[in-house]
Amino acid sequence: MTAVDARAKRLTLLACILGSTIVMVDGSAVTVALPQIRDELGGGLAGQQWTSNAYLLTLGSLLMVAGSLGDVYGERRIFLLGVIGFGVTSVLCAFAPTIEVLVVGRALQGVSGALLTPAALAVIVATFAPGERNRAIGRWTAWGGLGAAGGPLLGGWLVDAASWRWVFLINVPLVLVTAWLILRAVPATSERRERRLDLLGAALCAVGLGGITFGLIQQPLSGWASPEVLVGLLGGAAVFAAFLRHERRTADPMLPLKLFARRNFVFGNLETLLVYAGLSLLTFYLVIFLQQTAGYDALKAGATMLPVTLVMLVAAGWFGGQADRFGPRWFMGFGPLICGVGLLLLLRIDADVRYLVDLLPAITVFGLGLAITVAPLTATVLADADRDNAGAASGVNNAIARIAGLLGIAAVGVAVAAGFASGIDDRTRDAALGPAARAVVADVRDSPFSRPELDGLSPAEAEVVGAAVRDASVDAHRLAMGSAAALLLLGGLIGLVGITNRRSVE
Repeated sequence: MTAVDARAKRLTLLACILGSTIVMVDGSAVTVALPQIRDELGGGLAGQQWTSNAYLLTLGSLLMVAGSLGDVYGERRIFLLGVIGFGVTSVLCAFAPTIEVLVVGRALQGVSGALLTPAALAVIVATFAPGERNRAIGRWTAWGGLGAAGGPLLGGWLVDAASWRWVFLINVPLVLVTAWLILRAVPATSERRERRLDLLGAALCAVGLGGITFGLIQQPLSGWASPEVLVGLLGGAAVFAAFLRHERRTADPMLPLKLFARRNFVFGNLETLLVYAGLSLLTFYLVIFLQQTAGYDALKAGATMLPVTLVMLVAAGWFGGQADRFGPRWFMGFGPLICGVGLLLLLRIDADVRYLVDLLPAITVFGLGLAITVAPLTATVLADADRDNAGAASGVNNAIARIAGLLGIAAVGVAVAAGFASGIDDRTRDAALGPAARAVVADVRDSPFSRPELDGLSPAEAEVVGAAVRDASVDAHRLAMGSAAALLLLGGLIGLVGITNRRSVE
C-alpha cells in the first residue's frame, strides 16, 4: 500500500468520524437546550417533546431506506448529501422563529442524519480491507461515543454562555470541514451492477418503521392502551410485514432478504438488539436516578458515563484490531458478558451514591466490555453482506440499534412503573398517614423516581413518605439495571453460540 493510500484512508476515517460525531453531539446537546427553547419559543411540554421526537421519528423511519440509497447511488454521494443536509437544517433550526418551524427543522435534521449515519459506515466498509476494518470501526464508534457524552457538556456551556441557537450553529463549521474531507479524500464509488431504486419498498419501509417508532416514542407519554400507540405499533408492524412480502417478490429489492440466510448477519443483528437495548436502559435510568433520587445535578449526572467513552476511545480500536486477527466470536461473546457484570455491580447502590466507590468501578467494567464488543459486532454484521449491499446492511443494523433503545425503555418501563407503585403501596399501606399525606402518595406512585412534595406534612409523615419514595426508587432502579444486565448477558451468550469466525464476503 502506498503512502498516498494510507493518507487517504486516514482522511476518509476522519471524515466519517466527524460526520457521525456531529449527529451524536447535536442529538445529546439539544436535550440540554430544551428549557431555554420553551422559554423563548413557547409550545410548553408538547413543544419540548416534539423538538426531540420529530428528529427521532424521521431518523428511525428512514435509516433502512437511506442505507439502501448508498447501494444504488454510491455511499460517498449519499454521505456528502447527508452531511450538507445536516448543515442546512441546522441553520434552519438555529434561526427558527417559532416552535413549529423548529420542529419541522428537527424532522428534516432526522432525514439528513438517516442519510449520513449508514453511509458513513458503508464508506468505511468500502475503504478498509477486512484485516483493517474492525480497528477502523472501533475508532469510528469510540469517537462517536465521545460526541454523545460530550454533547450535554457542550450544549450546557453554549446555552449558558450564549443561546440555545448556538447548539445548532456550532454544527456549521464542522459540516464544512467534513464536506471538504469527503470531496478531497473519500474514494469515488467503484463500478457496480445496475440497480433501480425500489420506490414501493422504500415507501412501505418508511411508513412501517415510522409507525413502530412513533408508537414507541409515544408509549411513555400515553401508555400502551392509548389509540395512537396501538395504531402506530400495530399499523406499523402490518405495513412493515407488507414491505417484507414485497421485498421477497420484487426483482430488485431495496433489502435483499438473502442477507437473513447468513448466520453472522442474523445473530449479529439479534445481538445488536439486545446490547443496544441494555445500553439504552443504562443511560436512561441511571441519569434519572442520580438526579431525582441521589441528588446529583444535571452536569454531574451527565458526566457519569464519561469513563465509558474514555475506555472506548483508548481501547475500542485495539480490540477491533484483535478481532481482525483472531475472529469476532470471542469478542462478541465475552464483551457483552463483561458489560452485564458491570451492570450487576450497580445493583449494590442505594440512594446515597458514592461516585468513586459505587459508580466508577461498575461503569469502568461496563465500558471495557463495550469496547470489546462494538467494533467486532458492527463489522461482523457488515462482513456477511456483499459489497453491493453494504449500505442496506448498515441501514438494517443502525435501525435495529435505534429501535432497540426505544423498545427496551418502553418495555422495561412498564415493569419499572409497576414495581415502583407496588413498592410505594407496600411501604405506606399500614402507616399512620392523614388525608394530605395520602394525597401525596397517590400523586407520586405513578411517577417513578419523582420527588414528593412534602411541604405541609408533619415531620413524621414526611419521613414515612420520603423514605417510601426513596426506597421504592432504589428498588425500581435495581430492576432496570437488572433487566439491562440480563439483556447484555443474553447477548453475550448469543455471540458465543451463534457467531462463527468465517471471513467476510467481498
